Amino acid sequence: MGFSPSFSCSAMGALILGCLLLQASNSNAQLRPDFYFGTCPFVFDIIGNIIVDELQTDPRIAASLLRLHFHDCFVRGCDASILLDNSTSFRTEKDAAPNANSARGFNVVDRMKVALERACPRTVSCADILTIASQISVLLSGGPWWPVPLGRRDSVEAFFALANTALPSPFFTLTQLKKAFADVGLDRASDLVALSGGHTFGRAQCQFVTPRLYNFNGTNSPDPSLNPTYLVELRRLCPQNGNGTVLVNFDAVTPDAFDSQYYTNLRNGKGLIQSDQELFSTPGADTIPLVNLYSSDMSVFFRAFVDAMIRMGNLRPLTGTQGEIRQNCRVVNPRIRVVENDDGVVSSI
Repeated sequence: MGFSPSFSCSAMGALILGCLLLQASNSNAQLRPDFYFGTCPFVFDIIGNIIVDELQTDPRIAASLLRLHFHDCFVRGCDASILLDNSTSFRTEKDAAPNANSARGFNVVDRMKVALERACPRTVSCADILTIASQISVLLSGGPWWPVPLGRRDSVEAFFALANTALPSPFFTLTQLKKAFADVGLDRASDLVALSGGHTFGRAQCQFVTPRLYNFNGTNSPDPSLNPTYLVELRRLCPQNGNGTVLVNFDAVTPDAFDSQYYTNLRNGKGLIQSDQELFSTPGADTIPLVNLYSSDMSVFFRAFVDAMIRMGNLRPLTGTQGEIRQNCRVVNPRIRVVENDDGVVSSI
């Protein structure tokens, strides 16, 4: 199932509120689902209504927001460092190879932040906005709900170099994928396979697909794991030496729905990018039984995805007095310095 333009985020907010009340007692002391109950009780409604509005003209946005959260968490934890623009102190992660001309949805996050600053000034972090937006995006696309642990704070720097090395590449082998996930603390096969299921909706650019269509690993031949019929279709969509920015659905069957079709596609040799198909086509891999399981039982996939999302969302969060609550997700808050002049007058600059 997909989103409906008439979806009521008030109803969603009430549902989430009730569920969070039940879940709050199970959360740790630092991050907890009820973190904003007293300070910004309509945070889910505000974020959800903006996503619903954006989906009416941009069906990709749900998948794009989930990807932003993923790319944020893999680089020094879930701290909204991916949202920072260039400054004199650091280079933006948006320029890193895995994000440049690819990561999107920043303007939508800006909309959310403006609305939240109006309703609850200096309260909701940009890191939590990404986390909540991911959960609501999945829910609106037909996926599961889960209690989102909240209370993250925002970093005061970006990590361009780390973004270039920490984020998994679409050309990774299974061994490389496992290392990238394990390096950030996601060391279970279910973390890798379930989070990869985020590719059950959204699009990829042809530039990330064409090498396996024409010259896989320098062989001048296509990736042998590709379904022959699917290969013909992909070559039509992504011709050799064609426009590398052309978009292709990750899932040609249900492109905008969050479901388990992704895993069925892998079983049929119809994974769009190499790193996806590796989960099923690597001989003897411990990921193959999970692909089979998630393909045959969507509820099992949903539970595994929720578990992995919570684990990913808990990667190295800034809490308490660490970091800050950015007023603009693109820039670090201005630093206030108190000075005293020769006459003993104190002022801030």
